[in-house]
Amino acid sequence: MNASAEHEDKLLNVAEREMVAETRSPSLETLTKTNLQALGKRLREARDRSRRMASQQQREMRGKTDARGAAPARDNTGTEAKVEVLVEALKRVTAALRKLNRPTTTQTLRKALDAKKAATPQHPGPGRTASTGMQPKGSKQPSVRMDPREVGRVSKATKVAQAKRDR
Repeated sequence: MNASAEHEDKLLNVAEREMVAETRSPSLETLTKTNLQALGKRLREARDRSRRMASQQQREMRGKTDARGAAPARDNTGTEAKVEVLVEALKRVTAALRKLNRPTTTQTLRKALDAKKAATPQHPGPGRTASTGMQPKGSKQPSVRMDPREVGRVSKATKVAQAKRDR
């Protein structure tokens, strides 16, 4: 048994020790999804209980609340370490559940292919098309309205100038 396992054994009670042992590598892979979910629930409850106890002990040390036991708590490092051990075990269970829920590569590729087939093509619209024969396009240049008298005056001046040259 390594040093960290011995340290954890001192911190945990028998039920918690068994739960944490189930989160270790060889036995974790053998658990089913429902068993992992149940183990995660039990670990969360144990973690929350230990957190409440650590918080209560911290309040007793500061003098904010009355002692729950015969004497007020003088130290809560053991309870905080217990919380850390339970959090690590819960992280292992959560990672195993994610691994079980993760889709396989084949499923991911199939989903991507289906999405690609279902998507509409990303092409721009064709703009104006002939459809039922060619249609005159409107001029994009702004039309300038001239006074018709001005047009007549210029035309007449051109005619007069041409007549002088022809003589």
